[in-house]
Amino acid sequence: MLLVIYRAFFMSQIIVGTSGYYYKDWKGIFYPSGTGQDHFLEYYSRHFRAVELNFSYYRLPEAKHSWDMIKKSNKKIEFSIKAFRGLTHDISEDSLGSITDLFLDGINPFVEEGLLGAILLQFPQSFHYTSSNRRYLKSLINRLAAYPLVVEFRQKEWIRESVFKTLRDLKTGFVCVDEPSLPSLIPPIIKYTSKLGYIRFHGRNKKNWYGTDSTRRYDYLYSEEELSEWIPRIKEIASHVDKLYVFFNNHAKAQAPNNAQMLINVLQ
Repeated sequence: MLLVIYRAFFMSQIIVGTSGYYYKDWKGIFYPSGTGQDHFLEYYSRHFRAVELNFSYYRLPEAKHSWDMIKKSNKKIEFSIKAFRGLTHDISEDSLGSITDLFLDGINPFVEEGLLGAILLQFPQSFHYTSSNRRYLKSLINRLAAYPLVVEFRQKEWIRESVFKTLRDLKTGFVCVDEPSLPSLIPPIIKYTSKLGYIRFHGRNKKNWYGTDSTRRYDYLYSEEELSEWIPRIKEIASHVDKLYVFFNNHAKAQAPNNAQMLINVLQ
């Protein structure tokens, strides 16, 4: 009986989903062939408890669109929002001002409904560990301090205890990743710097990682053995946080929902 209760509690802390849901090539694999695109999110919400929105990196989210997603999901899932590229990649004098304001206005419906899982600040490999970048990162985190935040680095220069201490002081989560073993990329280290844990599975497609076609970059299907390598790590993080999100970004050919369900089954 105690084991059953522990498992239920353990799983309640871990929320597994995919990075994005609006992929036409998922039809006939994850989505039934006859599913209209307007019904993708409704169908998705029957299978998973959270989704990570990536479109918000390419264009600023609009409140009207956010309300529409809340309605289509029947308020069954939580939404993690990837920050707009004007905050993380194309940094300008407006990043901490008008761009942040527009971004927050667009995601406010998720905040109002208590459905905002996290804001994901994903910085590119070109975001190096410099004094100016450290100051900007701290300013951005302070600007967004009222929201649940996690940071993903693609440049391993940031993997140092001083950075982890800063994230802990600012109550900001560190994003653990599974991605190709390539120079400068982040290895699969385990760190938890806030009460919010976060893991992203990008696939291990080393050959196509630096190509221009993102679909080929994320074309990778994890085996159960590969996912099982993460079980002790997932349990460790879950034991130190209040909630742990795990998202699969290997979206090509509906491999993300396949692996997400596989991980859920392995964890149970």
